[in-house]
Amino acid sequence: MVFDLDLIKKVYSEMPGKIAVARKLVGKPLTLSEKILYSHLSGTAITPHVRGKDYVDFAPDRVAMQDATAQMALLQFMTAGRTTVAVPSTVHCDHLIQAKIGAVKDLQLAIETNREVYDFLSTISDKYGIGFWKPGAGIIHQVVLENYAFPGGMMIGTDSHTPNAGGLGMLAIGVGGADAVDVMAGLPWELKMPKLIGVKLTGKMSGWTSCKDVILWVAGQLTVKGGTGAIVEYFGPGADSMSATGKGTVCNMGAEIGATCSVFAYDEKMSAYLKATGRTEVAALADGIKEHLRPDEEVAADPANYYDQVLELDLSTLEPYVNGPFTPDLATPISKMSAAVKEHGWPAKLEVALIGSCTNSSYEDISRSASIVEDAVSKGLKANSEFTITPGSELVRYTIERDGFINTFEKVGGVVLANACGPCIGQWARHIDDPNRKNTIITSFNRNFAKRNDGLASTHAFVASPEVVTAMAIAGTIAFNPLTDKLKNNMGEDVLLKEPTGFELPPKGFDVGDAGYQAPAEDGSKVQVAVDPSSKRLQLLEPFKAWEGIDLYGLKLLIKAKGKCTTDHISMAGPWLKFRGHLDNISNNMLIGAVNFYNEKTDSVKNQLTGEYGAVPATARAYKAANTGSVVVGDENYGEGSSREHAAMEPRHLGVRAILVRSFARIHETNLKKQGMLGLTFDDKADYDKVQEDDTIDILGLVTFTEGKPLTVVLNHADGSHDEIVVNHTYNEQQIEWFKAGGALNVIRSEFAK
Repeated sequence: MVFDLDLIKKVYSEMPGKIAVARKLVGKPLTLSEKILYSHLSGTAITPHVRGKDYVDFAPDRVAMQDATAQMALLQFMTAGRTTVAVPSTVHCDHLIQAKIGAVKDLQLAIETNREVYDFLSTISDKYGIGFWKPGAGIIHQVVLENYAFPGGMMIGTDSHTPNAGGLGMLAIGVGGADAVDVMAGLPWELKMPKLIGVKLTGKMSGWTSCKDVILWVAGQLTVKGGTGAIVEYFGPGADSMSATGKGTVCNMGAEIGATCSVFAYDEKMSAYLKATGRTEVAALADGIKEHLRPDEEVAADPANYYDQVLELDLSTLEPYVNGPFTPDLATPISKMSAAVKEHGWPAKLEVALIGSCTNSSYEDISRSASIVEDAVSKGLKANSEFTITPGSELVRYTIERDGFINTFEKVGGVVLANACGPCIGQWARHIDDPNRKNTIITSFNRNFAKRNDGLASTHAFVASPEVVTAMAIAGTIAFNPLTDKLKNNMGEDVLLKEPTGFELPPKGFDVGDAGYQAPAEDGSKVQVAVDPSSKRLQLLEPFKAWEGIDLYGLKLLIKAKGKCTTDHISMAGPWLKFRGHLDNISNNMLIGAVNFYNEKTDSVKNQLTGEYGAVPATARAYKAANTGSVVVGDENYGEGSSREHAAMEPRHLGVRAILVRSFARIHETNLKKQGMLGLTFDDKADYDKVQEDDTIDILGLVTFTEGKPLTVVLNHADGSHDEIVVNHTYNEQQIEWFKAGGALNVIRSEFAK
C-alpha cells in the first residue's frame, strides 16, 4: 500500500518551478534544505528569508504523533472547531508499552493497562480522518520511514526524533502538540528560518565502523546545543555510500545536538529502500526530479560559500565511538575507551546491553549484530551481560524472525522486547539488586541523560552502535575494544571477534503478517469520542486565561534550576507517561528532576508563603491557590531533549508566568510561546547569579510588549534591596498575540468561531 501518492505527485509537479523561483530570489545556487524550505512556503516570498532571524510560515505535507504526545495534541485539536484534519496525519502507539518480560506478554499487558487511552486515540483518529497504528505496530519514526517519508517532503511530528525521516531526504521536524494542531487545522506553521550546517562526507566505512559512528562523532564536535536553530545537511560521496536506514540513524540522533532537523540528498540507496518497502511509484517519481532533490552542484563544490558552518569527515578514517555517560555528546573513540574508563572511574562491568529502538533497529542493524552473535557462539563465547533487542516495527520484527535472527540472539540469552520505545524512554521495569549502586549499561539508543532509561541516577548509560553494543554484551565490559581485544572462550582459548557483516536490505524482501494499521472512518461525524469525567488518565482541556493587560508584580521564585535541565527533568517520562492525557495529574511531576540551586536537592524548594521546603509541584499549587504567580529560573540550553509540550503546559497550568534562563532549546522555547508563557533570557548571563531564594519578582514592559524590545525584570530581595535586570525575548508580533490571548489555541478558536 502506498500512502499519499496523489500528494507526492502534487509536491513533485510543483517543486521544480518553486525551486527555480527560489534560486532567482536568493540569487545563488541552493542547498537541498533551501530547496525543500522554499518549496514549502505558505505564501510567496518577496525577499530572501534571513537565516536565524526571519520567522517564516510553512505548509508541511503531513503530521505524525506518538501516543504519549498525541493525547494532549488531539485534546487540543478537539476544541479547534474542525471536522477533519487538513493534512494527512497519523497516530502511533509506541510509548506506553513497558518492557518487563518480553514482547508478547509486555504487549498484552500494555493493551490491558492502557485500553482507555488506546480507545480514545483510536476513536478520535476515526472521527477526524487520522491514520491509526495500533500497539505493537512499531515505533513512530521507523513506521514513518517505512511508509510515509519521501524525498523532498516536509513533515512535523510531536516527537523530537521526527528528523529520522531525513534518511529519505525529507525535512522532518520535531514540534510540540500545539504546532501539530496548527497544521492539522490548516493554518501555516511558523519556524525561524534555520541556519545551515553542512557536513561533507568522503571515503567509505568498513569493518566495525557504522553509520551510528558518524553522528556520535558529530555530537562530539558540535555538543548538545551546537546545532540549535540549524538544519544539518549531509552531502558528498561518503553520504551517498551510506544506507537509507543508516542515514535515518544519523538524522534521528541529530536531535541530540539540538538541530532543527538533519537531511541527506536523494540517491540510489534511498531509491532502493523505497522499492524494498513497496513504494516503487514514489522512487520513480523521485528519479524524475532527482536534480531537485539534491543540493546544486556548485554547493557541493564550494560548501563554505553556502553553509553557515562546515564539518568534513573522511569515513575511511572513522573508528567506532562510545558516547556518555549522562550526556550524548561526550564522545570517546573505541581505541581510547579503556583508558577513559580508568581515568574517570566509570564502572567497567557491563550489566545490560540494549540494541534497537527508533534509532537503530533496521534490518541492517539487526543482521550485522546477529553476525557478531553467530561468530561468538561458534567460538565458544556467550553473553556476559543482560542483552535485549527492540525491533523498530512489526515489518522488521516479522522479517528478522523469518530470517532466523531472533533465534540467533536467543542462543546467547538475548530477550526480544516489544516493537516499542521501552527502555529508550524509561519504559523499563529494570531489575537490579541495589538501585543506589553505581552501574553501567550501554545502548544503541539516542539519549542517555541521568535516569533516562531506568530512572536510576546511579546508572551510567553509554551510547554506541548496535555492533559495538553487541560485542560489549559478549565481553561483559565497556573497557573492551572489539577491533583489537581478544576474549577467553569456554575452552580457555583467546579468540578475536570477526568484523560484523550484514545486509542493507533483506535478500528475500520484507514481509509482514499484520502491519497494525487502522484506516480512519469514511464518515467521522458519526464517531463518538468519549472521555470519562472521572478518568485519572484523560481530561478535557479548559482554555488558559488571557493576559490581564498589565505588567506582572509580586511573582514568587519557584525554583532556580542548577545546570542541565532537560524536558526529562521538567516532565519525566517512565511511570508518568500514563498521565500524558491528564494535565492536572501529570503536573504532579513538574520539575521534580531539576536540581535546586540553593540546596543541591531535587524536588525540594522553599515555599515563601510558609518558609517550609517541599515538592516543586505542591509549592506551585500553593502559590496558585493564593492567586500568586511564580517564576522558574534556569541555566543554559533549558528544555533540551524531548519535544513534549507537557514541560510547557504543566508550569502554565500551575501558575508559572515566566521561565527566565540563560538560553533555551528550540522546541521548548516554541512550546512555551504556544501556551501563552513568557520565555525570557538574561541579557547578561551573569545576572543568573543575582537571583536569590526569597526573591519576589516583577516583570515590566509587557504593556508595550513588542518584537525586538527587551523587558525588565526586578528582583526584589528579602533584605529590601533589589536588582533591576534586562531580559531578552524572541517573540514576534504573532507570538505576542498568543501571549496576550493566553495561548495559540485561543487564537485558533477565535478564528474558527468567526
